[in-house]
Amino acid sequence: MKKAKDILKKMNAGVVKSCRKACNIHVLSRVVLVVAFVLAVIAVGLVAFYKPVRETVFVSPETHTVIEVKPGDTLSKILTDQGFSMRDANAISQNLKKDADFVTLRPGRDKFDFVRPKEGEPISKIVIENGPWNRIEIDCGMPDTWQCQKIQIERDTRLAYREGEIAQGSSFYLSAMDAGIPEGLILDVYDLLAFEMDFERDIRAGQKFYVLYEENFASDKKVDNGHVLAVSFDALRGNVRMYRYVKPDGHAGYYDEHGNGAIKSLKRTPINNAKVTSNFSKGRKHPVLGFTRAHKGVDFRAPTGTPIPAAGAGRVIARSFNRGHGNFVKIRHNGTFETLYAHMSKFAKGVNVGTMVRQGQIIGYSGSTGLSTGPHLHYEIIKNGVHVNPMTVKLPAIDNLDAKNKKLFMDKKVQMDSIIESLKNNSARIVRLSEIENAVPATAAETKK
Repeated sequence: MKKAKDILKKMNAGVVKSCRKACNIHVLSRVVLVVAFVLAVIAVGLVAFYKPVRETVFVSPETHTVIEVKPGDTLSKILTDQGFSMRDANAISQNLKKDADFVTLRPGRDKFDFVRPKEGEPISKIVIENGPWNRIEIDCGMPDTWQCQKIQIERDTRLAYREGEIAQGSSFYLSAMDAGIPEGLILDVYDLLAFEMDFERDIRAGQKFYVLYEENFASDKKVDNGHVLAVSFDALRGNVRMYRYVKPDGHAGYYDEHGNGAIKSLKRTPINNAKVTSNFSKGRKHPVLGFTRAHKGVDFRAPTGTPIPAAGAGRVIARSFNRGHGNFVKIRHNGTFETLYAHMSKFAKGVNVGTMVRQGQIIGYSGSTGLSTGPHLHYEIIKNGVHVNPMTVKLPAIDNLDAKNKKLFMDKKVQMDSIIESLKNNSARIVRLSEIENAVPATAAETKK
C-alpha cells in the first residue's frame, strides 16, 4: 500500500512539473507574438514615414498609326484606309506635290505616321518620313485645310578614325573590315588608292593604314556614313596619303599631302581587287599561240560577267571584235592617252563608237573571247601611240590646286592631321566636322595677332 502511494506521489509531481513547463512555453509564445506584433507596427510606420513622394507624370493620350509603304501601295489607298475621303485624299496629294515635291511612293523606304489626339478621334497630323534627312508634316487640324511643311533634319556630322594592318595571308579588304571600316567606305578607299596602287602586287603583311571619315547622326543616333576625309597606306613605293578638300566654290576633290591632285585621269587597275595573272612584258610566251611576243597590257582575273568600268573619262573610238582581242573597247581620253579593254563577253548597252563615257562608267563585261585561255580582262594604256606599263606609267592629275587654294588646303590638312592624332590617342573623343570647317587657318590667326 505504501509503495502504491509513493508511485502515485511521483506521478503527481511529474504532472505538476509538465504543467509548469507547458505554462512556461505558452507564456514565451505569447511574448514572442507580442514582440513580433510591435516590430511589425514599427516597420509599417517607418515605411509610411519614409515613403517617397511620387511625381505625377502626364502621359499624352496621343496615338500613332505607322504605315510602311509596301509594293503596290498608292497614296489614295493609304489615306482612305485611315478614314480620309477620296476628295480629301486628292487634296492632300495636290498639296504634297506643290509644297513638298512629293509625287512618288518608295516601297520599303517611305513611312507614314498618322497622329490622333486620342484613340478613335480624327487624325490631327500626318508625318511622312521620306529619307533619313527629310520629313514632311501635314497639319489636319482644320477641316478641308491641309498645311504641308517640308522639314530638313539637321545632321550632326562626327569624325571617325579607324586604323589597321594587313594580316598575314589577308587582303586589304579583309584587313579593313577587321579594323571596323564600313564596307561601303572600303570601296571608296579602293577607288582612291587605285590611282596610285596595284592591290594585287603592292599588298604585303605588316603594312599599316588608316581612314578618317564622316558619320552622320540625328538625335544622337547614327543614320549613315559620309565622305572619306583622309586615307593613308604604307605602300611598297612609299606612303600614299590623300585628303578631301572643298574649295570656296563648293567643288570637292582629293589631294596628296603636298596639295597635288590625287585623282588621276586614268586608273591603273580598272577592276578593284582583281588578281593580276599576267604582267606587261616585252617578251612573253603566248599561252595560246605558243611563241614569245610582247604582252602590251596587264591581265586581271575576272569571272565571266564581271562589270568593266572605264579607267577614265573619254570618247569610245572602237567597239568591235578581232581574233586576238575578241570583243574589245578602245577609249581616247585626251591627246595623250588611250585605253583598251579586251576579251569581253559582251558590251554594255548604249556604249558605241562616239559615245562619251565618264570615269567608272560600265563599258562591258569580262569574258574569254578571242585568243584567251579563261575569263579575264586584258587592259592596255597607250601613251602618244606607244604601249606603256599601266602599273608604272606616271599618270596626270585631273585637278591641281592653284596657289591660293593650295595655301587654304595646307591649313585644313594641319587641322585634319591634328584631329587624326587626337582620335588615335583617344578613340572615345567626339569630334565634329564643324571643328575643321570653322577652324581659323593658322596664317589667318597669326595675322589677327
